[in-house]
Amino acid sequence: MPSQYLHLQVKRLFILVFIIFNLLGLTLSLSAHEIRPSIIDIHFNENGEYKMSIKTNLEAMIAKIGAEHQDTNESKNADRYNTLRQMPYDVLIEEFSNFEPSLINKIQLNFNEKPQTLTIESVEIPDIGDLDLARDSVINFVGTMPSNTKTLNWQWDKSFGNAVLRISSYQNEDLYSSYLLDGKISDNITIKGLKAPSKWQQFKTYVQVGFVHIVPKGLDHILFVVGLFLLSTQLRPLLIQITTFTLAHSVTLALGIYGVINISPAIVEPLIAASIIYVCFENIYTDHLSRWRPVVVFLFGLLHGLGFASVLKEIGIESSSFVTGLIAFNVGVELGQLSVIAACFLLVGLWFRHKEWYRNRITIPASVVIAIIASYWLYERTLLA
Repeated sequence: MPSQYLHLQVKRLFILVFIIFNLLGLTLSLSAHEIRPSIIDIHFNENGEYKMSIKTNLEAMIAKIGAEHQDTNESKNADRYNTLRQMPYDVLIEEFSNFEPSLINKIQLNFNEKPQTLTIESVEIPDIGDLDLARDSVINFVGTMPSNTKTLNWQWDKSFGNAVLRISSYQNEDLYSSYLLDGKISDNITIKGLKAPSKWQQFKTYVQVGFVHIVPKGLDHILFVVGLFLLSTQLRPLLIQITTFTLAHSVTLALGIYGVINISPAIVEPLIAASIIYVCFENIYTDHLSRWRPVVVFLFGLLHGLGFASVLKEIGIESSSFVTGLIAFNVGVELGQLSVIAACFLLVGLWFRHKEWYRNRITIPASVVIAIIASYWLYERTLLA
């Protein structure tokens, strides 16, 4: 009886938390402080001159908030960042001038594997705008490629986080692209003829982007998938849920990238947290997969797909590789999700799923812990945003 009473109180508590947070989420202004990958564009003209632009969160760079944080508020330098975020152009540009030598020293643009001296031509800083939103500044470099250049590669310090490298010329706007994690150096790119990467190379790049967005970057998506696993470790019902989730987020991922649906991450991200709470609450409330569960999972899959679409929008897909990138990213996401399911099965399901105590000792406690984490995210993404 005490155990049943405790379960009843837990269920009532989660109902109350879910309702309160969602009501607050609808009435409060939402914001985004996420650390996004920087976009590096290098363009060559017919005279061998090049322009390199870096689109980035300049305030986060100056405040030394790197990719180890998913959100600027997580850093001990958050106050410094918020102060910089309030600075108009003429004040922030002075801060940048002090930071400039450090930035240049941590960027390498190599021709024939020899580093080039970098020259900053201008810095574009948007107006202050909404202080709750990160603003993307653009740092413009100019230079001339040596006449005997055969290859180039690019790299910057891992403290600046992930980067998307895109190369174009006056002859071709979509020559090369790569997603570089944690300061990884790019491939040696052949300059002669500036050949575009093969479809297979493009496919591998976007598969990596999709996988990394789940493992290790997508903790909220990981916990949602774990929540699906906890209610039923039997293969058939689990595959029904995962397949339903896959179909749903594939739809909104495509629609989001094509611009048919455009919802701010400031709205999508709190709702993703709410979806995790709901799944965990259902895990606690019921011991079997209801006929409505796949429908609910499908609806939440639509929501998660919008979150995936925001990632690809930030990175940008060249027109020549749009379909390849879209499919490959989705494949990467699926591989990430399947790896999470496989890990859950190997760590828990394989050994304990047929035990009588599995639900009381694993499903319910794990669901409670995940729901508490997601409740904090919902609070953070609404009240603390």
